[in-house]
Amino acid sequence: MSVSLTTAAGSSSSGITTAAPPGTGTSLDAVDITVVVVYFVFVMLVGIWSSARANRSTVRGYFLAGRSMTWWPIGASLMSSNVGSGLFIGLAGTGAAGGIAVGGFEWNAAWVLVALGWIFIPVYISAGVVTMPEYLAKRFGGQRIRIYMSVLSLILYIFTKISTDIFSGAMFIQMSLGWDLYLSTGVLLLVTAAYTVAGGLTAVIYTDAFQTLIMVGGAFALMFIAFSKVGWYEGLVESYMSAVPSMTVANTTCHLPRRDAFRLFRDPVSGDLPWPGLVFGLTVLATWVWCADQVIVQRSLSAKSLSHAKGGSVLGGYLKLLPMFFVVMPGMISRALFPDEVACVDPAVCQIVCGASVGCSNIAYPKLVVKLMPVGLRGLMLAVMLAALMSSLTSIFNSSSTLFTLDLYHKARPTASEMELMVVGRVFILVLVCVSLLWIPIIQTANSGQLFDYIQSVTSFLAPPITAVFLMAVFWPRANEQGAFWGLMVGLVVGLTRMVLEFSYETPSCGQPDPRPAILADVHYLYFALILLALTVLIIAAVSLATTPIPKEHLYRLTWWSRHSREPRIDLTQPPVTSVAPRLPSQPGSCWRRGALRLCGLTGASSASVSLQVEHSELNSLQEEPLWRRVCDVNALLLLAVNVFLWGYFA
Repeated sequence: MSVSLTTAAGSSSSGITTAAPPGTGTSLDAVDITVVVVYFVFVMLVGIWSSARANRSTVRGYFLAGRSMTWWPIGASLMSSNVGSGLFIGLAGTGAAGGIAVGGFEWNAAWVLVALGWIFIPVYISAGVVTMPEYLAKRFGGQRIRIYMSVLSLILYIFTKISTDIFSGAMFIQMSLGWDLYLSTGVLLLVTAAYTVAGGLTAVIYTDAFQTLIMVGGAFALMFIAFSKVGWYEGLVESYMSAVPSMTVANTTCHLPRRDAFRLFRDPVSGDLPWPGLVFGLTVLATWVWCADQVIVQRSLSAKSLSHAKGGSVLGGYLKLLPMFFVVMPGMISRALFPDEVACVDPAVCQIVCGASVGCSNIAYPKLVVKLMPVGLRGLMLAVMLAALMSSLTSIFNSSSTLFTLDLYHKARPTASEMELMVVGRVFILVLVCVSLLWIPIIQTANSGQLFDYIQSVTSFLAPPITAVFLMAVFWPRANEQGAFWGLMVGLVVGLTRMVLEFSYETPSCGQPDPRPAILADVHYLYFALILLALTVLIIAAVSLATTPIPKEHLYRLTWWSRHSREPRIDLTQPPVTSVAPRLPSQPGSCWRRGALRLCGLTGASSASVSLQVEHSELNSLQEEPLWRRVCDVNALLLLAVNVFLWGYFA
């Protein structure tokens, strides 16, 4: 899970022997440029090919890829949607600062991905929903929860995920190449927006699958080169534990590597990532990211069957085992090789090295690429970072467009035609691109370490109430709309209170006294996530028991216990018009209009969708072939066994 990985990076720090001003780059060799150009050409070809074969003229075709996806592109897309450029920068930086414990964020994902495929997706499929706020509206009735969830999700996407990825990608491009920030980011955004607008979720998933291959291949290449420099794992342990910067802060120990750097499970009180928080508190955040967040769930909902959704979850779980080895450990190697820069602790020196006084561990991964990669492979690693940036941005663009179009715009204009919804969805992506470009100056002027701390705060303090509502909605039929709404509101107020406190106090640099109140300094954010989850669950339970229950005829196929029910359900909300796809008008119009419609797939004989009855009977079925169900079950058990072994080995 990449939520909040990037934060601990700000707490590392100092000293440098050769200070280069931030942004100095390396000139690319012709071979490197060729590699990057070939990469861009392939991405566009994959995007055009997948756009051409997709049904882009209906809501389900554009936003759910016509529910025709197989397991392997879904699994690859789950990986690349979550692994943005922010993960490469932040995860490696956090590893450089504190050791391998942050890899637990990635390994935790396997358990929650299995829960997604075996628990949550069957409920979402049987409910027949496209978006997560739509599920809550069907489950609880009313509109206030749906609107709140849609708006909150869009805010989180724009101000955390998009900004993190753009900032990290820009940092890498500036450090390694010295390219102009606005030009490079603008080109990236335009390329990603082009095939996202044209092809919808089909294009996004297939390009994600291609970019996952690039990411994993390039990252493994850098991993082997880096390990060979330090003498493999034994050499890493020895060199990391002695990686101390030459300039330190007197009478402090923050320049020393942590004694528990190579242990996953750390002290529950004094540890930087206490083990109960890593096991239980992180699961609270991961459940939102993997089981209730539109960006991730939308990929699984595009599966052609439940077995393919499960297979995608298993593949995604296996892929999430890898970042510990090709991101976290290379970040630690970077500290071992360049301690004066990556491990700087003196605020004045850190400001010279990377422009952030709280520490420079964020430069760990770009530093490796610039210093270690030979000609040609440096271009490959640039392609890897571009792939990470583009794949996560396209996922966010498509999912944000889905939320805005179906949960906000369609509620405001319930009579909107299918074509109108398709056009609005595409235009909203272009609006997001403009917002992203306008956000760049803010990211540039913000202190990098603080920016990531704020992003961690936003996610960690707003996600637990959402997790609580989805868990209660799926597993406790007695939960009702009043309980869910007031649980969300109380959770929001408590989370925002802690977040405002976080914003009000700066994280102290090395050697400075900590002025923060005990609720900030002593209660780890992973513990706070557990407390906030428990509080929200209690509020939901108390209010639900004190108010009228939802009659069971409204809950068929909306909870885990009733997912196989064949009883007719009376929806608490009016069924959305989006399921019906009337034929699009065939007026000739101007040549410009016809060209634009053809580019976006809004014309042609394939515009009509299947009938509503056929669509619901085929796509909402939970039937699985016994053979493939057993194959998925066995692979899930194997994944969890490998996961437990890795946890135990590095614990």
